[in-house]
Amino acid sequence: MTGRGNSMNAVGSARRRLPKGLAGVAGAVLLALIGVPHGGASAEPAAAAHTHQSRTLAVWPKDPSESWSIAMGGRLYDNWAAVQEIDLPKKTHPAYPRTSARKGGGTWRCKECHGWDYKGAAGAYASGSHYTGIKGVRSLADQPPAMIAAAIRGAPHNFDAKLLPDFLIEKLALFISKGQVETRDYIDYATGKAKGDAKAGRGPFQNFCANCHGFDGRAMNFKTEEKPEFVGTIAKKAPWELVHKVINGHPGAPMPALRDFPASTLKNILAYTQTLPVK
Repeated sequence: MTGRGNSMNAVGSARRRLPKGLAGVAGAVLLALIGVPHGGASAEPAAAAHTHQSRTLAVWPKDPSESWSIAMGGRLYDNWAAVQEIDLPKKTHPAYPRTSARKGGGTWRCKECHGWDYKGAAGAYASGSHYTGIKGVRSLADQPPAMIAAAIRGAPHNFDAKLLPDFLIEKLALFISKGQVETRDYIDYATGKAKGDAKAGRGPFQNFCANCHGFDGRAMNFKTEEKPEFVGTIAKKAPWELVHKVINGHPGAPMPALRDFPASTLKNILAYTQTLPVK
């Protein structure tokens, strides 16, 4: 992987090395694979991400490992604006289906169309308020990151450098290419239960996760006192979301990414969180 200085231009250099016209072809391939309607959407102006670039790189490792870079890409997939400490655009993304329930800035998040399980309409978002009818990104696993990055730049996504500068889009593309996990290996979709040993997950949770979330998982409330949401709440309501965050961390927060942990340990942690209070 590249260091601080080189990483900023890695994607741009990769794109320049592509044969003429390949960026447009890459966009067409991506659209065909994930089933996003092609249109002339243009990104709403947002605070320029490059103003945060120096500060962001200052706290990055000088020689980021592939594992670290993939996890960073996972956090960008979750909420690229929170990673940069900027606001999401206020208007609904122009390519977001008008018939879908969501509106506003949240529609610019990758997970909103493609799902926490990366399966889009074929996964956990097959119904409900997050349904869009858009396919996931599972078919892009192992595809060239440069092709994925070029497609994110093009229509209908239209993520220009003000939204996602090259040094970040490189990480997002790397995650989509190499960082996706098969969530059905972690969760029984029919019951929503984790495929792990809750008793074995108690130790890892208490030694790592409880430092912020508390031993009962209620030290951090993600919503309100009237309608609280804790780790246990998410573990039962949206376990695929918890899988993503446990592996990649939470954007804009000091939550560690446990990507380098064995899958068996991650499954056990998830199983244990499902035993914690939901309110």
